[in-house]
Amino acid sequence: MPTPPPRIAVIGGGPAGLTFARVLQRHGLPVTVHERDRDPVDRAQGGSLDLHRDSGQVALTAAGLLDEFFAASRPEGQALRLLDRAGTVLLNAPADPDDRFKPEIDRGELRALLLGSLEPGTVEWDRRLRAAVPLGDGRHRLDFTDGRSTTCDLLVGADGARSAVRPLLSDAEPAHSGVVFVDVVLTDVDRAHPELAELIGHGMTFALDEGKGLLAQRNSGGVIRVHAAFRAPSDWGRDLDRGALRAVLLEMFADFGPVLRDVLHRGEGPFDVRAITALPVGHRWRHRPGVTLLGDAAHLMSPFAGQGANLAMLDAAELAERIAAGGPLDEAVAAYEERMFPRSAEAAARAATGIEDCIGPGGPAHAFAHFQAITAGNPQRT
Repeated sequence: MPTPPPRIAVIGGGPAGLTFARVLQRHGLPVTVHERDRDPVDRAQGGSLDLHRDSGQVALTAAGLLDEFFAASRPEGQALRLLDRAGTVLLNAPADPDDRFKPEIDRGELRALLLGSLEPGTVEWDRRLRAAVPLGDGRHRLDFTDGRSTTCDLLVGADGARSAVRPLLSDAEPAHSGVVFVDVVLTDVDRAHPELAELIGHGMTFALDEGKGLLAQRNSGGVIRVHAAFRAPSDWGRDLDRGALRAVLLEMFADFGPVLRDVLHRGEGPFDVRAITALPVGHRWRHRPGVTLLGDAAHLMSPFAGQGANLAMLDAAELAERIAAGGPLDEAVAAYEERMFPRSAEAAARAATGIEDCIGPGGPAHAFAHFQAITAGNPQRT
């Protein structure tokens, strides 16, 4: 009698969990993804992602979705600008229309692409993990807040910064980086805010001063998302409503140019406040049979290396392909972890340096060197 395939359960339906499920299914292996969202449109997915040729695109190739990604992505979104607080352009790195080094795609579009590739019923929605109970031999019982339970031979935590699976492997918790983001969105920018749309361009624009900046990113559909970034305690702004947040930010960025300040004057919301957190650089754990982590659950870092989603998807594809290759399940997981640890440590170190370069005391001068190094990494960019 043939050996039945392992029962694999994934916690988290983000890019990592969905990529992992897709690659497993391409190899004929069953998998279930448990996602706390009530349905695919339960909440907005946020801004856009650049998927890199040597990581995110490798994962999409393993998933058989690279052509669909290129059809939905925006090569022009790779453009990068660095401005000083007055709006003077210090660095301008445009992108060619056929540049496939790291095209942008909206998070919602990427999620829809991955979801649409999965077998019906793969994702179980509205499933929030309450407890994972070890049963021995690497098996776990998963208890959910709705009262349901299931068992698995491999538990994969792809559940992000506040992972409920991570405590099975590590006592590490994300720590505040010292930087806070306030998120602002503008819509219909080419018609309603043409001067701002022209200044920001088609990709990512950083307008920086010492210890603060406005980080603007063009999304599809005439949307620009902006992060007002500055150094503050993790609980900053907790008691401020939208009007008070706008007033405080206008005062904080009073020395920025008028076009840049228009982001804060005209921003439609949501004015969500987020403390930027990270796991310790080089975070790792002693291998334990039957459980592992992907993406932010394993190596949460600041966004200033541009690697979070890329590494998450690469993690997912590599783990799935090692499992699909056959052999003992535990050996496949251990081999994945040993390859992932040094790769994520290197990226996390770059992210920690990047946040200091961009939102630190050096201001635009340090950021200029940081972004020159980024653009130099693409042989198609000048």
